[in-house]
Amino acid sequence: MKKTMFALATLGALASGSAMAQQAGDWVLGTGWFHLSPQDSSKPLTVTSPIPAVLPGSGASVSDSDTLGLSAMYFIDSHWAVEGVFGVPPKFRLDGTGTLGRVGQLGEARQWSPTILGKYYFNEGSDAFRPYVGLGAAYVWYSGVKLTPNLQGALASQFHQSPFAVNTTAKLDSSFAPVVNVGVAYQFDKHWGLSFSVSYIPLKTKARLTTTSVTGLPVATSEASLKLNPIVTYLAATYRF
Repeated sequence: MKKTMFALATLGALASGSAMAQQAGDWVLGTGWFHLSPQDSSKPLTVTSPIPAVLPGSGASVSDSDTLGLSAMYFIDSHWAVEGVFGVPPKFRLDGTGTLGRVGQLGEARQWSPTILGKYYFNEGSDAFRPYVGLGAAYVWYSGVKLTPNLQGALASQFHQSPFAVNTTAKLDSSFAPVVNVGVAYQFDKHWGLSFSVSYIPLKTKARLTTTSVTGLPVATSEASLKLNPIVTYLAATYRF
């Protein structure tokens, strides 16, 4: 009788482990909270025309941002997986530093950065707790780029024009960037789990500004290089099927 009960308990444990096991063909969807914290630095604003010049001591910093994250992952086998990570584009605020500090907020923009990761999960597929590492790439572009009236006025003064006689628009360069990712996952049952990861993205962009008169004629162009290098944390509830 004792042997029978032991055998049934063992089969029950194996069945439970098998039910939780991550294996080839599994899909895992996740949704949760992204926090993006730029480790930023910048180069001085440089006038490129009509007369090249550098605004000494000028700089900018980028604010932190939070947004909703979405992810979809496919297990190739019990250890290797491929994941696509998306998110509602977060809005970042750009503030002046150095000689641009008196201007305050310079502008804002939304960042789009869909990411593909190859991930390796440690421990066995039947384990509830599994650390992982990942490596991949993101394609980053920006929308909704707006400059504040304060910066508009500062640029107008720089080019010796009336603040009401000129308008400045800006574009941010898009680029590919590598992504390094580490994290842990915990599976509560066959379907539901929790995941937490930290990613680092060495990312830089260049802001290109065009100042025009009220007639639409170009007055000047300028640019500034920014290193964003965000650290991104992602806490997500996951569902496997």
